[in-house]
Amino acid sequence: MPAFTYTALTATGQTVSGSLTVATKAEAFRQLETQGLTPVKVQQDEKAAAAQAKKAEEASGPVKLKRSQLILFTEELADMLDGGLQIEQALRVMQERQEAESLRRVAATLRNEIREGSTVAKALKKASPSFDELYCNLAAAGEVSGSLPSILRRLAQNLAVMADLQSKVTSAMIYPAFLIGACIVLMVVFMTFMVPQITDLMSKNGQQLPAATQMLISFNNFLAAWWWIILIAITALFMLFRGYISSPSGRLWWDETRLKLPLFGPIIAMRFYAQFSHSLGSLVTNGVPLMNSLRLVSKISANVFIQLLLSKVSTLVSEGAPLSSSLKKVGNFPLLLSDMIAVGEQTGQLGKSMEKCATRYDKELDTRIKRMTSMITPVILVIMAIMVGTVAYSIVAAIAQSVTGIRRS
Repeated sequence: MPAFTYTALTATGQTVSGSLTVATKAEAFRQLETQGLTPVKVQQDEKAAAAQAKKAEEASGPVKLKRSQLILFTEELADMLDGGLQIEQALRVMQERQEAESLRRVAATLRNEIREGSTVAKALKKASPSFDELYCNLAAAGEVSGSLPSILRRLAQNLAVMADLQSKVTSAMIYPAFLIGACIVLMVVFMTFMVPQITDLMSKNGQQLPAATQMLISFNNFLAAWWWIILIAITALFMLFRGYISSPSGRLWWDETRLKLPLFGPIIAMRFYAQFSHSLGSLVTNGVPLMNSLRLVSKISANVFIQLLLSKVSTLVSEGAPLSSSLKKVGNFPLLLSDMIAVGEQTGQLGKSMEKCATRYDKELDTRIKRMTSMITPVILVIMAIMVGTVAYSIVAAIAQSVTGIRRS
C-alpha cells in the first residue's frame, strides 16, 4: 500500500509530522481525525511511490507497446516538451492522464529512471523493448543537441509513415490473396475431379493427355509424394540463412544486399538519407561539434553496412578531410548529399544545407513509397494470371482433345 506523509495540528495547536501507510488519501485523513489531529498537508511519499512503481514494473515484466501506442506516446511527449515542460514533468503528466495501462507504466518507468540520473536513451531501453535501437539512438542525439522535441516529432512521423506503408501493402495484398485462394481451389477441383475423368475417357479412346496437362499432373503428383521433403528442405534453408545473417560477416552481407533489393532497397536507403540529414543538421545547428555529431549519427541506423560506411567517413573527417569529400571517397552515398554538404561547408551553413537535403529526401521517400504500393497489385495480378491461365489452358486442351477423339471415333 502507498505511504503518505502528513503535517497536522494537535488539539493544543502544536504542529506534528509523520507518515501513514494506507490505501487512499481519504483514509489517511480519516485516521488523522480519529487520532484527534487536524490535517494541514497530506501527500503521497514520492520516493515510496517511485519504489512501488519500479517494483510493480519489474514484477510484471517488460511492457510492449502497439505501433499506434508508440506513435501516440511519442507525439504527446514531443508536444509537452515543445510546450516548455521539463521531461520529468511531462512524463508525470502523461503518467497521470493516460488511460492505457501500458502507457502509464512506460511513463512511470521512464520518469523513475530519469529521476535517478539515467539518460533518456538508457531510460527508453529499460522502459520497453518497443523502443528499438534506432529510436533510442535518435533520442540520444536529440538529448545531446537540445533538439529532443523535434527529434521525437520526426520519429513519430517515421513510425506513422511505416504504419501507413504496412497498411497499404496489406490492402494491396487482399485481392491477390483472394486470387491465390481461388487458384488453389481450382487446382484441387481440377486434380481431384476433372483429371481422373478426362484421363479415363482418353485412355478408353487410346489418346494421350496434352503435354501441358501431363506436366501439370506430374507436378501435382510430385508435390503429393514429396511434400514432406520439400517442407524439410525449405525449413533447413531458412534456418541456415537465419544462422548465417546472425554472424558478423553474414549480417554485413545481408544489410548491403537489402539496399540493392528491387522496390524495397531504394526505400530503405532513402529513409536513411532523410534521417541522416535531419539528425546531422539538428546536431550541427545546435552547436554539437562535427565529429561528435558523426559519432551520434552513425548509430541512428541498425544497418551494419551503413554503420561501416559512416565509420570510414568519421575516420577521414578526423584526419582533416571535409565531410563532402569523405562521403565521395567512401562511396555508396548519393552525389546530391555530398554536393549539398559541400555547399554548406563553403557557406558556413552546414545545418541549413542538411535540412534542405532532408526535406528533399522526405519528398523522394514519399514518392517511392507511393510508387511501390501502386506496383504491388499489378505485379501479383500478372503472376496469378499466368498461373490461372496455365491451369485453364491445360483443362481446355485436355477437354478439346478428348472431344476431338470422341468425334473421330
